[in-house]
Amino acid sequence: MRLGIFAKTFEGQDPARVLGAAQAAGFQSVQYNMACSGLAAMPDSITPADCAEVKRAGVQTGIALAAVSGTYNMIHPDPAIRSAGLRRLEVLMRSASAMGAPMVTLCTGTRDAADQWRHHPDNSSAQAWRDLLDEMAKACALAEPLGIRLGIEPELANVVATAAQARQLIDTLQSPALAIVLDPANLFEVAPLSVQRDVLSQAVDLLAPWIVMAHAKDRDAAGGFATAGRGVVDFPHFLGILRSSGFDGDLVTHGLHAHEAPSVASFLAKTLAAL
Repeated sequence: MRLGIFAKTFEGQDPARVLGAAQAAGFQSVQYNMACSGLAAMPDSITPADCAEVKRAGVQTGIALAAVSGTYNMIHPDPAIRSAGLRRLEVLMRSASAMGAPMVTLCTGTRDAADQWRHHPDNSSAQAWRDLLDEMAKACALAEPLGIRLGIEPELANVVATAAQARQLIDTLQSPALAIVLDPANLFEVAPLSVQRDVLSQAVDLLAPWIVMAHAKDRDAAGGFATAGRGVVDFPHFLGILRSSGFDGDLVTHGLHAHEAPSVASFLAKTLAAL
């Protein structure tokens, strides 16, 4: 597995500076965010010069772009906001290859109008699922001719909250563009170790053929998010079952401060080496 980190962990609006910081901290790849180029995370336009600057920074630093973040609320209650998000997603998809990224990551969304990462009770409604299918089908239709993968992530706060729902989405749409980003900390909040291990094992069993990226974020004992290696996630178990499934993609950490990055890189590298 290749160790990666969210590029936005590091300050700066110069791709070379940001990717250089990732390399210095011990990582080999990043999940890029256009904010690191001084643009909006979901910009209305990306110039060829913007793409070339990111690509050049990757070559200079030896840092690969595992993906570009393209998250917007895919089931926002306002269809006009969904439409604007899809337009900006297309901008990112059309620029990703030129930057050197094979995938754009998504947020399957929530009915919460203010925060795309906050749970809403209507996420479990039939209409929310229909809206997701419609929006995701549009995104896949744009991605397929471009050869870009779309990374979806099961996340408790979103409409695709479980591995089973992610598999249902894949089975329903049957698009070669769809891929899975699997984050262990997004599959449970508070759970005994045996339950946590079962949840993670079942997720990998269900989704293994589509997992192209794993995230490394942690949970504290109260259910809040924590820096990888400082919480309750059983990373030896999670990384072990990923490796056994044949996964050899990027393991990308996030939810940490820049000063923590070297120690997290060391923790993840040691955990992988011990498997």
